[in-house]
Amino acid sequence: MDMSAANKKNLSLFALIMIGLGSIFGSGWLFGAGQAAQVAGPAALVAWVIGALFIGMIAMSYAEVGAAYPLPGAMARFGSLTHGPVLGFVSGWAVWIAIASLIPIESIAGTQYMSSWSFGWAQGLVSDGNLTASGTLMALFLTFALWFACYWSVALLARANTLLTLVKFAIPVLAVAALIASGFHTGNFTGHGGFAPNGWSAVLTAVTTSGVVFAFNGFQAVVNLGGAARNPGRAIPLALVGALSLGLVIYLALQVAFLGSVPPEKLAAAGGWHGINFASPFADLAKLLMLHWVVTLLQFGAFISPSGANIGNVASASYMAQNLAETGFFPKKIAEVHPRYGTARPAMWLNLGVSVLLLLTIGHSWEALASVVSAAMVVSYLIGPIAVGVLRRTRPDLPRPFRLPAASVLSPITFAFAACALYWSKWPNTGKVTLLVLISVPITAVVLRRRGEQKLGRKFAAAWWMIGFLLWLSALSALGSPAFGGNGVLPGGVDIALVAVSALGFYFWAVRAGVQAHREGLTDPDPELATEPEPEGRPEPETNVVPGQRSGDREALVS
Repeated sequence: MDMSAANKKNLSLFALIMIGLGSIFGSGWLFGAGQAAQVAGPAALVAWVIGALFIGMIAMSYAEVGAAYPLPGAMARFGSLTHGPVLGFVSGWAVWIAIASLIPIESIAGTQYMSSWSFGWAQGLVSDGNLTASGTLMALFLTFALWFACYWSVALLARANTLLTLVKFAIPVLAVAALIASGFHTGNFTGHGGFAPNGWSAVLTAVTTSGVVFAFNGFQAVVNLGGAARNPGRAIPLALVGALSLGLVIYLALQVAFLGSVPPEKLAAAGGWHGINFASPFADLAKLLMLHWVVTLLQFGAFISPSGANIGNVASASYMAQNLAETGFFPKKIAEVHPRYGTARPAMWLNLGVSVLLLLTIGHSWEALASVVSAAMVVSYLIGPIAVGVLRRTRPDLPRPFRLPAASVLSPITFAFAACALYWSKWPNTGKVTLLVLISVPITAVVLRRRGEQKLGRKFAAAWWMIGFLLWLSALSALGSPAFGGNGVLPGGVDIALVAVSALGFYFWAVRAGVQAHREGLTDPDPELATEPEPEGRPEPETNVVPGQRSGDREALVS
């Protein structure tokens, strides 16, 4: 892998925080508050806090490993470093699927907000909360348009990205102020079924199905680009805390504004929060309140926020596909980089195909795709705390600019938390994601056999824990409480306890498997991170690194 661009230590702490915060504000703020309110009522506020704490725990695990291995697209590499090629591909596949899925979901977000326009053709893009045939065509058009823009000139989009980020922050702040000023109904927080009208299980479900995890997923940008910081060991954890904290404050403000601004008579007519189903939540609410300038502002923001986020999504998904190609599990051609434009065009074509497939199959609405994408994201997080546990034992002398405090306690707890979050995604989403991830298993076997590997059992030994974990969790999800989509064989409370306790068993199995793989020489060797001497005299202007590009093009990126 060409590390020359990624190892330019030019990113300041502030720039890295902006990268993370910019990635956090894609389409999540446009839909998250409305969807969470419908699922959990006013208790959606608690869901945002739980989501931020969960992602924070995951992020701190990745901060230790990411600071030790500041690699481009780092999250797709850790599995091969800790457990060898099989888990490396399975976990890398999960990360790739999760990030590639973000491309169509942002286009769907823009399309749904277009339906709030006053034009007749625009209002026909969505019906009963789902895209119509014309809506699907519009989402496809937006996907292709942004993809081609990145295909021909990522550098041009990257230069404009700082401005996009500032606009992205200004729009939700203005919307919050306008909605609260228009009339704030404190009774909405206790009436119509109380603070948690659908029970506390709905709060947990909202964490993963209503866009909360989806919204905070931007932390990955800090891990994947943190190697370009001037002091990764200090910058990565501080940037993660800063971006997630600021993101939580803004999302809580959006949620409070939404909850307090819905007219009480609208809530009564809808039969409570579960009946509030806006195709374009904030724009539709602003229409009800006759805030026409806010509607226009939000319609503009519905293009700025998803488009800005998708600059990073298109590029990051390309980097993930390149990583899989460089490890030999995708055709080598996928990793080829255009000599003039510096973009991985074959990888981009592959991701475009995946985007179209997801949009046409499960992308009926932002909510439908977000619930599955969020579950896929949780699967992609699993390797973080395990990587900390394995590397603490197998590479104790590895330079760690940042060390996770109390890792022996926090790592298994974080993994158990991730397992619970996946369970909260509800059946059948858990089954769908398990199927998507486990498609990689037969592909792995075929590739290894073609390489001439005769002892597949030896290679797979380090990955059985992941396969078993996903199948086990899917079974618990199908049998679990109806509150989480199951058929009720396992009563409420018992199901979550069983998920958490069994997750601890899988965690220690995974760590032992990684240690054994290291002893048998199955893991990838430590990558050689190219270093360059510090420039003498006047420092270079601060730059960010565009993932999916290689040396020679280091344009500013704040996605």
